[in-house]
Amino acid sequence: METVATARAFGGTQGVYRHASDATGTPMTFSVYVPPHVPGQTLPVIWYLSGLTCTHANVTDKGEYRRTCAELGLIFVAPDTSPRGDGVADDPAYDFGQGAGFYVDATEAPWAAHFRMWSYVTEELPALIAAHFPADMARQSIMGHSMGGHGALTIGLTLAERFRAVSAFAPIVAPSRVPWGEKALGGYLGADRAGWRRHDAVALIEDGARVPALLVDQGEADHFLAEQLRPHLLAEACDAAGIELTLRMQPGYDHSYYFIATFMADHLAWHAARLG
Repeated sequence: METVATARAFGGTQGVYRHASDATGTPMTFSVYVPPHVPGQTLPVIWYLSGLTCTHANVTDKGEYRRTCAELGLIFVAPDTSPRGDGVADDPAYDFGQGAGFYVDATEAPWAAHFRMWSYVTEELPALIAAHFPADMARQSIMGHSMGGHGALTIGLTLAERFRAVSAFAPIVAPSRVPWGEKALGGYLGADRAGWRRHDAVALIEDGARVPALLVDQGEADHFLAEQLRPHLLAEACDAAGIELTLRMQPGYDHSYYFIATFMADHLAWHAARLG
């Protein structure tokens, strides 16, 4: 693992790191904030998954999480959203290919060679974090934004025994039923829509996946709300399944990091209360 950069922040360390990924077959870059702590202490870990077009840098630069993580004693991990580089398949559209991995392991050519973001986020990167950082891997939670909100919900629902809390900002809750998701899941996983269900939060809940509670913030001025995000579908699924969903519709807020930064501290406190 190569250290790209580190900086002191709120008594802790913000780092950016790079390594050769076995899962994707490419170099992968990620960021980790480690709050101030006593030597030998291990700390709970929050995973943050970013949205379309993003790298680790978007939340690292704009998320405004460090002060709260320092106060609450939380490690904050931000992976990239896809493999990148020469020889990696890409697409000219912003919502497919590099920067748009959708947190799945692709099965279709040419994507299957490198686009294995599910394995990367759930297996390879956690092992790296456990080996190199003061992480208490028995206390993990997950959150994300937009495409990353989709990733956080589907990973959190699938690996409910691992994650003590799951939250999202403006998530794609039912990718099987919106244009972004239909394009991505069809392209990466093929035409059989039955195979998409394990990567669709609403479908997972319909098929029996359960977590105790979910927190979702959604801006009412988000121009993707009606066509791509459709949080009412998650509300309906949670209500039918008996999952406690806190869905906060935020007047005037859009899809940007101004929205995320505004409510980041609320989410971190919600996670900290469940991480112990």
